[in-house]
Amino acid sequence: MSLLVVGLSHRSAPVSVLERAALSLDAQIKLLQDTVAAEPATEAAVLATCNRIELYADVDKFHAGVAELSTLLAQHSGVGLDEITPYLYVHYEDRAVHHLFSVACGLDSMVVGEGQILGQIKDALARAQELHTAGRLLNDLFQQSLRVGKRAHSETGIDRAGQSLVTFGLEQFTAGGDVVSWARGKRAVVMGAGSMSSLAAATLARAGVREIVIANRTYDRAERLAHLLEEQYGQGLTAQGGTDALARAVPMESVQDELTRADVVISCTGATGLVLTAEMVAAAVEGRVPDGTLPAETETRGDVRTALPPTSIGSDDDCPLDLPAVQGGGFSVHGEAAVAGMDAATLEQHAAWVDNATVDRRTSRRAPEREAARTPAADAELIAALVATVAVTGRITELRRPEPVAEVPRPAPVLALLDLAMPRDIDAAAHRLAGVRLVDIESLSEVSADAPMAADVDMVRRIVSDEVAAFGAAQRAAHITPTVVALRAMAADVVAGEIARLEGRLPGLDDKHRGEITQTVRRVVDKLLHAPTVRVKQLAAEPGGAGYADALRTLFDLDQETVAAVSRAEDSSSSENDAENRGRS
Repeated sequence: MSLLVVGLSHRSAPVSVLERAALSLDAQIKLLQDTVAAEPATEAAVLATCNRIELYADVDKFHAGVAELSTLLAQHSGVGLDEITPYLYVHYEDRAVHHLFSVACGLDSMVVGEGQILGQIKDALARAQELHTAGRLLNDLFQQSLRVGKRAHSETGIDRAGQSLVTFGLEQFTAGGDVVSWARGKRAVVMGAGSMSSLAAATLARAGVREIVIANRTYDRAERLAHLLEEQYGQGLTAQGGTDALARAVPMESVQDELTRADVVISCTGATGLVLTAEMVAAAVEGRVPDGTLPAETETRGDVRTALPPTSIGSDDDCPLDLPAVQGGGFSVHGEAAVAGMDAATLEQHAAWVDNATVDRRTSRRAPEREAARTPAADAELIAALVATVAVTGRITELRRPEPVAEVPRPAPVLALLDLAMPRDIDAAAHRLAGVRLVDIESLSEVSADAPMAADVDMVRRIVSDEVAAFGAAQRAAHITPTVVALRAMAADVVAGEIARLEGRLPGLDDKHRGEITQTVRRVVDKLLHAPTVRVKQLAAEPGGAGYADALRTLFDLDQETVAAVSRAEDSSSSENDAENRGRS
């Protein structure tokens, strides 16, 4: 198998190039005819959609095949070779099979798992069959890709995983409302330019966001996605929401500045470490610019604080403790760590503050009656009792059962973070910041066990890998079949010649004895050939087993033309079966 694919898609080329390179039906037919007429290629098929143009061929030389297929694509697309070459990708042999199977499953689509591509692959195969440009290899390849795609959709939730995962994640920010109503008019930052990030950006665009900023480590990919969004959704959103520029690209280094203007951030970069730390998010919230400022804080009760600080910062004007003096920051003002080592009077003040959420500073620290109660002896006695308790229990115990404290409501978030990456892109500590709401894969799985997760994509990838290995083994085994058939044909000729020679020496043999001798000789030859031919098929199915066919031809001195004739006969039979199947369908 020498399968080669050369193409360009929305992942490799900007929309402007894809639009210019689009192939009409007549252009596709001419491209197929010219490809099989070229020297390196013996079979050809074209997969042309709105987001991709791919030319598949069976070639006998890799480098010559790449050069020829690239030139043909440039000629028939109308885009110059120098201009189109930077956007072309090349896959060869098993990698080419893996690519087509991934495309058939929807893994390479802008909307992950979309099923429309299966119909487009079926049309591409039918066109190649009608023009007789698809031989055994491409027939087997495209038919198997259709089976793999159908298997992926039937055995996994890939057809709904991408769309549902993004939508379900955004629904966590809407408080039960509609995603479209929530998203309309917001500014969004999408980090990453892969399939899931592209889906997230498209979902936000359809929901009517004001602006989408695409950030990616490879700026060209971010720019391509921004152009694609602008082309597909920009005009429609201008009519709906009155915006001018829907999408723009920025380098990943500019994310910090973009966060100060963003309302929602979706990240799925595939990075191995954190892309956004809690410190970066906190700085972005503190540095909000006009039209993206924190909402005005409203009072909730008269005796509680009106705004909730980040829980990672221990500061409260109403707390009687001298918080800056407490070592080891990052505590909760209600926690035990905050009161360890305080004197008795201060402990009493803190207990009153915890109980009532306020302390009258005019009487709490300077009241004469409290000062009178604070004698050295009383303090020493109480401290000694606390020390003894700590020595036994390891902690300062509660003297009374605390009354339930009403939870202070968090202010409405001004920055919504949706982390769809595995491993995570955004620091989990960001969810503790005031004005920030973080939803990630882990929290989504906790909210709903039935929500489709990235496991569907992983399962499809395993299916693709297994099917690629099986297809490669079958093709390698099929490659040696004509040689085995030619060997058995040669053995049959030898048997027939020897039986004829025996009849010349023993003309008096009756039909019964002649038949018995013929059957005996044939059984001997079949038994001698059985083990070698079965074993050589097994070896040929393994990676690197293509050389066994050559070895078999050399050992038995088989005529190459005889082997080629068998291959042509099998290809002809396969074409007839394909035509019959098309007629039935």
